[in-house]
Amino acid sequence: MNGNWSLNELYKGFDDKAFIKDMTSLKKDIIELNKFAEDNFSDFDNPKEKIENFINIQNKFGEKASKLYEFCELTLSTDSSNETALKYVDRLQNILTDTSIASTKFKIWLKKVENIKGIINKSPLLKEHSFFLKEILKDKSDLSEKEEMIVKKMETTGSSSWTKLQESEVSELLIPLTIKKKKKEYPLSELRNLAYSSDAKVRKEAYEAEINAYPQIENAVAYALNGIKGEVLTVSKLRGYKTPLEMTLCQSRLDKKVLDAMLAAMNEYLPYFRKYFKKKAKMLGHKKGLPFYDLFAPIGNCDMKFTPEEARDFIVKNFTTFSKDLGDFAAYAFDNNWIDMFPKKGKRGGAFCANLHSIKQSRVLTNFTGTFNDVVTLAHELGHAYHGKCLDNETYLNSDYPMPIAETASTFCETIIKNAALKEATKEQALMIIESDIADNAQVIVDILSRFIFEDTVINLRKDGPLSAKELCEIMLDAQSKTYGDGLDKDYYHKYMWVCKPHYYEASYNYYNFPYAFGLLFAKGLYAKYLEEGEAFVPLYDKLLNSTGKNNIADVAKLAGIDIRNKEFFETSLLLIKKDIDNFLKM
Repeated sequence: MNGNWSLNELYKGFDDKAFIKDMTSLKKDIIELNKFAEDNFSDFDNPKEKIENFINIQNKFGEKASKLYEFCELTLSTDSSNETALKYVDRLQNILTDTSIASTKFKIWLKKVENIKGIINKSPLLKEHSFFLKEILKDKSDLSEKEEMIVKKMETTGSSSWTKLQESEVSELLIPLTIKKKKKEYPLSELRNLAYSSDAKVRKEAYEAEINAYPQIENAVAYALNGIKGEVLTVSKLRGYKTPLEMTLCQSRLDKKVLDAMLAAMNEYLPYFRKYFKKKAKMLGHKKGLPFYDLFAPIGNCDMKFTPEEARDFIVKNFTTFSKDLGDFAAYAFDNNWIDMFPKKGKRGGAFCANLHSIKQSRVLTNFTGTFNDVVTLAHELGHAYHGKCLDNETYLNSDYPMPIAETASTFCETIIKNAALKEATKEQALMIIESDIADNAQVIVDILSRFIFEDTVINLRKDGPLSAKELCEIMLDAQSKTYGDGLDKDYYHKYMWVCKPHYYEASYNYYNFPYAFGLLFAKGLYAKYLEEGEAFVPLYDKLLNSTGKNNIADVAKLAGIDIRNKEFFETSLLLIKKDIDNFLKM
């Protein structure tokens, strides 16, 4: 386990004959795809055969295009200055915009096909892809193929460029900091990891160095955010949506009633989290609430450290207690270079998992420094990878699942690891694990809610014109005030959280915040069922994950007997967190 992932299973490099061949043939494939649409979607003869052929073509094309794009993007995620990867990403984005011609022709034509339900029922292939077809029929957009192509072309020179600017500015920022008389320039991702240090002085100085460094890049990143959200407002309106939030909910296969129920429950439980923040502040010697730089401060004298090998063994061992398949899967991922583990210059911050359906594998990126929290992050991302494995036997079109359900398997795997650690923990370690778990939950409920408020405010204000870096900072402070309240020391909020969080900078993924809260609360409900049902739950869990590519989320939840439109479900999951907070307050 060398800590670097291998992309050779995709391509051995940009000079790989297979890569060059696929890049060369991709343009030809798009021309053939568009010709098929032109030749077949001008009349309604033999509609079943036409739809079947189009689906087969789309599945084959999607596998090739995603393989190419994922190779380029994964290369960039660990080397943001790789000019060849940047060139090919731009080229692919331009090439792929031309697919909008065929997809738009198909959508317009499909909506006019008579007796579509009867046609679907006559074909096993169409039955298998019935959800995909129904989602197209539900699409509100009535843009012509020419208009769709214009939008796609605009995105390649607009939002995608702004996204790259933010990624470049953040990943290339080096911040000087002296620790124990040793001066070093830290990449932002590594500097932010110092928030987990057991040394209070290091945590505070790292936070101050971070805050003081942002003015170097704040204006450039503010331009990026304004450019992206401006485009989102334009595109959502063109597609027939009242707001970007309505568009996001539709893309997420989630209705507003579910979101409202969840947000209402989250708001009701904020006072309990504020009590936790105040208690932690008191334990750390603060009198005005918890400063932002101590949100992740370890409690107690227990500093759980893991080597990469120890992290691997701990995860594999405890995943196996849930199912042998999950444990074996994690071991395979570690042992076959699926994971890029350590911070380095040019590597993006945070963590993510990319499911590579084209090769039935995944790749996981983390910035591992040896803390227990890093182990939990690895488990989280491997949960995403296992979700991908459960969809291996689905077609490309049936393997794509929406954001809110995406966080379910990852959070479920986190829970396995945290509960396993508690069973082996000393009293001091148990205190640290419980507190760390509450801190993580607070991020997903309290901080995520602040991010939702921030993004919603920015989108609404952006209608009237661009926002300055100063205004964005003020909006972030206001959002944090509404959720953290007096639980945090208002002199030490984090006004630049909008700069470093990549979730705001994807035009295709707006409001990439509430899905984390949904994933946490849904996963807690599922884990409670697992504790009740034991091994009998495992096949249901795999079936549930397998269903996520071809169902709306409410129907996926029904497989587990859960009604996500009912506020009580979310309150039940939040009550589990409240019980942990109550126990912590007594410690």
